[in-house]
Amino acid sequence: MSDRELTPQQLAEACAESMFARDTASQNLGMRIESVAPGRAVLTMTVREDMVQGHGNCHGGFIFALADSAFAFACNTYDEATVGSGCSIDYLGPGQLGDLLTATAEERSRRGRTGIYDITVRNQHGQEVALFRGRSYKIRGTVRRLEETAAESQA
Repeated sequence: MSDRELTPQQLAEACAESMFARDTASQNLGMRIESVAPGRAVLTMTVREDMVQGHGNCHGGFIFALADSAFAFACNTYDEATVGSGCSIDYLGPGQLGDLLTATAEERSRRGRTGIYDITVRNQHGQEVALFRGRSYKIRGTVRRLEETAAESQA
């Protein structure tokens, strides 16, 4: 099936598969892609013992990493290489050892080269743990052919 024959959903899934195969950071943190759609991604991560900080809660950096990964997968669903240009996060409650955290990223705006995405992180009880807002910027290249694009730009 050629790129022109892919539905937007199939393209989003192909982009996520390609990105995740290269994303050793998300893989090593135990993240899983639960679903993707154009401009949307849902990722999960279980809070492990090595993610707990001195107060006995999940370190905020790991919660941030989960939200940031969901943001990355959501803004790269169109096969246009896109990076983060800025973000903010508000922590609303703790993640606990053993919690299954779910980050849901949703596109709010996508115009020209920029986009805005809101990511909500919840625990397995549906309680909000964090709110993250990311700003994206489209760069040259495609998601699925990143290596080819990088090689061409160096030639």
